[in-house]
Amino acid sequence: MGISHFIKAVLNFGSLRRHIQLKVIAIDEQLRVIYEDNVHFDKDLPEFNGVLTQGGVYIHSDRLTVTSPVLMWVKALDMILEKMKSSGFDLSQVRALSGAGQQHGSVYWKEGSIQTLKNASSELPLYQSLKGCFSVSSSPIWMDSSTTSQCSALEKAVGGAQHLATITGSRAYERFTGNQIAKIYSQNPEVYMQTERISLVSSFAASLFLGAYAPIDYSDGSGMNLLHIWEKVWSVSCLDACAPGLEEKLGRPVPSHSVLGPISPYYSQRYGFSPDCKIVAFTGDNPASLAGMRLQEGDIAISLGTSDTLFLWIQEPTPALEGHILCNPVDSQTYMALLCFKNGSLMRERIRDDCASGSWDEFSKALSSTVAGNNGNLGFYFDVMEITPEAVGIHRFNRDNQKVSGFPKEVEIRALIEGQFMAKRIHAEKLGYKV
Repeated sequence: MGISHFIKAVLNFGSLRRHIQLKVIAIDEQLRVIYEDNVHFDKDLPEFNGVLTQGGVYIHSDRLTVTSPVLMWVKALDMILEKMKSSGFDLSQVRALSGAGQQHGSVYWKEGSIQTLKNASSELPLYQSLKGCFSVSSSPIWMDSSTTSQCSALEKAVGGAQHLATITGSRAYERFTGNQIAKIYSQNPEVYMQTERISLVSSFAASLFLGAYAPIDYSDGSGMNLLHIWEKVWSVSCLDACAPGLEEKLGRPVPSHSVLGPISPYYSQRYGFSPDCKIVAFTGDNPASLAGMRLQEGDIAISLGTSDTLFLWIQEPTPALEGHILCNPVDSQTYMALLCFKNGSLMRERIRDDCASGSWDEFSKALSSTVAGNNGNLGFYFDVMEITPEAVGIHRFNRDNQKVSGFPKEVEIRALIEGQFMAKRIHAEKLGYKV
């Protein structure tokens, strides 16, 4: 089977944590990348910049509410497909299409929108056809932290934070979709009642290609504070705590590897896709990272970014108040754990600047000059309020467990690195990971 017989397109749809763009990658059956391109929200869609901050994000006046315009995402899709077509890429050879969207963002389809989506004219960009389809024009996204009261109400309704974590894999978080829905219902009940379907960014993107409302997959759905992660169904108690009639608006969740159906005729007529091209369920960016890194049972991956993120494949998780348990996108019978540490690379860079003259080479030499265990010297380094655990400040302890004000430079460097990685191991074990 050659390249001309099998091409899979993978879309990264508005994953704003790592990208301020829509990306497309085409791979062949050997997983070789044969095409990639992107649409940058700020640069390529300047018409949305009037009300946006940098990166396609609108930060509201309360500094807590953060949204992105739905039509910006739709127009970005129009643009990237036009770019592919004009480049000479043969879209008729694409046999399957899937993608990832930023986790925790949500899209609200207005009543009657299913017909518009299904019958979109191939003579028009999709952006033009869908202009009136959304009851909420600017979607709440992962950066939003305006739902503290809704989080408290949800935890109280189900018997506490730990019980909510036991059901859904996480205690209540402001950015999680259930709490965002509860806020919309509380503040704009008429808007909620006008909504016939609520999508995540991932299932929204899949819906655009399917020409119908795509279901939410288990993995992305388990980042909503709504999915019963053990039974793979919506939790009735969580739904009832957020808004009435919510189950119907969400649809039935499906395994992350589900084939949803053939591509909409719109894409065959406008871009030349084969009618046989299959749409595979889209998922969230975090589950997609686990799948993309091809992790297997017992594997662990660490992303060392501005925030450090830990991905784990877990057979028997133990949900806790810190961290998240999500359904595994590769194997529906297992789970993935996600831990995020806010004090990541910026913290390491500060210690590098303070103790190694800003040089990573000097930093590495200093680290290598000290012994594992650091002779009992230990440090916890939080320039900003940490997520896991909730703590702030610089805390140093010597081998006698006495708090000290400072370390020699090389001891400081090892204390930082060992402290960060020991914390990752401890919190991973709390979630059920076995070293």
